[in-house]
Amino acid sequence: METPEFTFELRVCQWAERNWPPSSDARSGGRVLVARQLGTKHRRWDTIVVETDARRLAARSRFGSARLDSDLLGVVRHAPAEWAYYRDALPDPGYPWRYVRETIHTAADRGILDARRRGNRIEIRRKWEYPAWVDRIIAIENKPDLDASAAESLTDQLQRDVALALADEVWVATRTTEETVEPALLERLPIETGILTVTTADREATGKRTDARVAWHPRSLDRSAVGTRILERGRDPSAARFEYAEPEWKATKRLEIAERAYERGWRSYVDSMRPDCRWFSLRSIGGDTLPWCGAKECSQPSADCSQNCPSFEPEPPNWRTRGWPLEGGPGAAVKRLLAEQRRRNRSETDRR
Repeated sequence: METPEFTFELRVCQWAERNWPPSSDARSGGRVLVARQLGTKHRRWDTIVVETDARRLAARSRFGSARLDSDLLGVVRHAPAEWAYYRDALPDPGYPWRYVRETIHTAADRGILDARRRGNRIEIRRKWEYPAWVDRIIAIENKPDLDASAAESLTDQLQRDVALALADEVWVATRTTEETVEPALLERLPIETGILTVTTADREATGKRTDARVAWHPRSLDRSAVGTRILERGRDPSAARFEYAEPEWKATKRLEIAERAYERGWRSYVDSMRPDCRWFSLRSIGGDTLPWCGAKECSQPSADCSQNCPSFEPEPPNWRTRGWPLEGGPGAAVKRLLAEQRRRNRSETDRR
């Protein structure tokens, strides 16, 4: 049966949250944060796995659950231990200092930076040292029904990922088949790319959860080296246009991706759907929690779950008046549940 890519993606995220890394060499105290649809302006990966540990994750949690964008990172990472004039303490941002002052006020309002005015000068002092909390970043491309044709179409993008080496590892996850040779023909993909074959259950009654095995181990990419960003390529590889990505740029971009993963996780998918529809619910299928459409009797893709869906019906008004104080209907409860699960995953001291 053909598996919608969105549903498959959610199942891979849940499997990775439970089982990463997919081998027996898991480090003691290791933690992972799993997110989806993150990357750069030019490339968005289906699944992101950020490897860290409990101690460093706890140090990051002092800065709150919201992400630190590039401007905030530039301030909190360089804020001094003792009071200092902000222009003496921070490196030249490369843009007007008035924008830095706005960022300082934002950080102070969020309680992650101390700021004071002495005369006509703004002085800053860090509250905590920003930790080097990111160990590795794993990028996974999800293709549930990956045949030779689909693998060939992926080759170009995966080659770009390997050349840039922004992630530490690049994987492709595909659905297990009954064939001896999986449809992801190894020679079609870059040798540096790992391959996961994923087995899912369509019913809870099977008693089995989503599982995966490694069909091909990836090579670790050198994140500290200069990367190659391929801009354009034709039939002749020697005619490709490219530019270099400096290690400093890569390090900053990796941290920005990790910060977005910390904030969003994979459960934020509900923000692009309509949980306020009377037919929307969450259902456990094969051990995975998936969105469920009662009208279509299926786990619906996010693209189909909108106000334009012909089966869309707003929740009856009386559903939204249950509870006191007013807390909304089942749709609001679904959002709260997923947000609480995301919060617990960030704050638990043990991975499992």
